[in-house]
Amino acid sequence: MWWSDALRDPWRDPMSPTVVVTRATAPAPPPEPDLAAETGPPRRGTNAILLVAIVTGLLAGSIGGAIGYLAANRGGGGTTVTLGRTGSSPPAVAQRPPDSLSGVIARVMPSVVTVHAAGESGESLGSGFVISADGHILTNEHVLEGVRDDRVSVTFSDDTTNQVKVIGRDPESDLAVLKVERDNLTPVDLGDSDTLAVGDPVFAIGAPLALSGTVTYGIVSALDRPLETGESGETRRYYAAVQTDAAVNQGNSGGPLFDTAGQVIGINSVIKSLAENHDEAGNIGLAFAIPINQATRVASDIIDTGKARRTVIGAQLDTAFRSAGGGVRLQQVDQGGPAAAGGLKPGDVIVKLGSHPLTGPADLIALVRRYDPQTVVTVTYQRAGATRSAQITLVADAN
Repeated sequence: MWWSDALRDPWRDPMSPTVVVTRATAPAPPPEPDLAAETGPPRRGTNAILLVAIVTGLLAGSIGGAIGYLAANRGGGGTTVTLGRTGSSPPAVAQRPPDSLSGVIARVMPSVVTVHAAGESGESLGSGFVISADGHILTNEHVLEGVRDDRVSVTFSDDTTNQVKVIGRDPESDLAVLKVERDNLTPVDLGDSDTLAVGDPVFAIGAPLALSGTVTYGIVSALDRPLETGESGETRRYYAAVQTDAAVNQGNSGGPLFDTAGQVIGINSVIKSLAENHDEAGNIGLAFAIPINQATRVASDIIDTGKARRTVIGAQLDTAFRSAGGGVRLQQVDQGGPAAAGGLKPGDVIVKLGSHPLTGPADLIALVRRYDPQTVVTVTYQRAGATRSAQITLVADAN
């Protein structure tokens, strides 16, 4: 510790010389005068002995100080302390139980890849993960945005890189499937995002800021968080996201969000930042992942057909409608579609889908797409000042 008077402390600098001084023993005080002896002859023998003792003491002190000085300058001091490991044998690698967090991370790491996509304006870098033993890899579509299919590669945890084939993309759901030709692949275990609860511990693996193999840890902060991204004229993307406070940054996009059992429960896709400039955006504890149940459904469609189906309610929404109480007004209801079959009409205002209040059209679109086709949902809506409810069977679009 540095005290306030450290500048006057001779021990403050471990490289400064240390002087050990041994003080000579002071001569004994002269005896009280013996008036009877003063008149006799001088006692020369006693005076000589006293002089020799004084000189010897001074010499001993000087020699001791010199020895201390030399010992201090040469790193001596009586006791030699050796820091660190001695010997040539390397230390044993610490063993972790397979079900510990370290053990789980070591097991899943080979399934995570860094995605490199070379575009006209430079390289886009993201993350992904192996979902099948025959080489299918799932990532975000925005990682490949503006990139030719033949200019995409992935790097594995052993630092080997392979070119990949782009099987298909779905910009609105922000998902893409790649295919790599490689032996001995380890696909991830897929979890069930419908069983998540706020507070569940999770961890992310990816390549934030090009730092491949980075692991961050946190909890589920919220579920079914509706989001819409994309500026005017750009692709609009919709998410009913798993929110987490695990640190996620640029380069994590497309990477897996795991539960502590090592099962993927989401795909890290979006962060919320205080920075307006996309290039300067960084994590502030608000990250969002596509639920894995939705992602695997879309991925299966892409693998099987080359394109994704979207779950729809069968109505066009009034994007200009605003209400202090929230809600989404139906501008048009498709004849024979799910909304019409459930009794909804143009002008009805849907205020809740299941247990989720709606504040705008993006909320309804994102939450509907979260569900599998043929899922039955409860819709709460208002008509002519009255609140009603209906059971709606969602379907896949015709695209």
